[in-house]
Amino acid sequence: MEFYERISVQDRSFLHFEDATTHMHLGGLLIFEAGPLSTPEGGIDIARIRAHIAGRLHRVPRYRQRLGWIPVFNQAVWVDDDHFHLGYHVRHAALPRPGDDAHLKALTARIMSQQLDRGKPLWELWIVEGLAHGRFALLMKTHHAIADGISAFDLFTALVSPTPDETVAEPEPWTPRPAPTGARLLADGLAHQAATPITMAQRLFAIAGDPAGVGASTRAGMRALLDLAGAVTPPPPTPLNRPISAHRRFEWLTLDLDEVRAVKAKLGGTVNDVALASVSGGLHHFLKGRGVDVRTLVMRIVVPVSVRTEDERGQASNRASGWLIDLPIHETDPRRRQAHVSAETRKRKETRQELGPEVLGRAAEYVVPGVVGLGVRLLSRLHPYNLIVTNVPGPQFPLYLLGARLLTGFPQVPLFENQGLGIALFSYCGSLGFGFNADRDVVPDLDDFAAAVAKGFDELARAAHVR
Repeated sequence: MEFYERISVQDRSFLHFEDATTHMHLGGLLIFEAGPLSTPEGGIDIARIRAHIAGRLHRVPRYRQRLGWIPVFNQAVWVDDDHFHLGYHVRHAALPRPGDDAHLKALTARIMSQQLDRGKPLWELWIVEGLAHGRFALLMKTHHAIADGISAFDLFTALVSPTPDETVAEPEPWTPRPAPTGARLLADGLAHQAATPITMAQRLFAIAGDPAGVGASTRAGMRALLDLAGAVTPPPPTPLNRPISAHRRFEWLTLDLDEVRAVKAKLGGTVNDVALASVSGGLHHFLKGRGVDVRTLVMRIVVPVSVRTEDERGQASNRASGWLIDLPIHETDPRRRQAHVSAETRKRKETRQELGPEVLGRAAEYVVPGVVGLGVRLLSRLHPYNLIVTNVPGPQFPLYLLGARLLTGFPQVPLFENQGLGIALFSYCGSLGFGFNADRDVVPDLDDFAAAVAKGFDELARAAHVR
């Protein structure tokens, strides 16, 4: 039976955003103890990991689907990949022994600098051996059209276990469903477009018939949209906001999560507020070191916020929105820095600003597909923010891959046009890992920036008498 699945407007937007320099894939670098996966020769049992992935791939069906296209509309859909081959997606690399962290960061940057092939399912997983101290790494690379920062970890969660279980399951039988013909896709596209006025009318009737329910949620969305519109103004120019190339750098930083929580308890706010205040302090020191006048500087960041409901968990799709938040780069007092960030996030929670993009996304579903692509390209040129800082919460207990313990993880967020730096966080088992993704030329001193963020947190910890 023929099969295809329509792609949501939000998922499509990441296809429109992408070009030769702005790669729209998310990344995650995971470092493990080799443990039972080590071989007598000192390597890693790659075949066993591949077999394990084959046995769990049925849990993430999108990873065996590729893009198809509706003729005339040039609109993407998902279809099963009738030439799917796991060996293409699960790749193997080795560092010169003993590979240190600098080697791993350089390899990660090189891999993340390469676009995913749109003719195949939009993901890769690299197994990296040769790390010093009996470690190996997995580098996961997933296109943003498949998943947001939460669901991008679906394959990871399918592979790991809270117990050191070494069982490799047999792969479930899978037969790709045939993709529809171009004529069928075109006919369905025309029918969908023709039904748009009816769908809009049904929505209006629902609002009129249930003003306390649907109408109330719509009004809340409109209030959030107005709040968002008021925040969308050009951000200040900085050395980080310049045209980018296709080439990346990668750096990381690890903080003790108990220390972060202790700062939160003393200075107020949330763990994420402490992280954002640390970034604010880091930007202050880093930009000042570059000769930037930071005395009045306020930078606008996007903080992605998940709007995924419980019944949407496990779905490979984007269900993320975001807040626009001003960071007080000018602020020299760490206590006031933390208070400013906490006030900003508290205000966004009260106004539900994340509902604004939701309203735009629902409205865009009723727009001619070509207009959506044009709107996305125009939006990308508005540059309403300087930087993305995203936080992916992880479990606070150990995880294992076939008995090999996960030590730490560092996510990566893609760089958008004129965004030379992106920051992603992952909390796991008592640590908070920062992954810094940057353009190779815009931020050649990325290690200095990581050190500046560490200094920003140290200032908060000392102000809170945690250190």
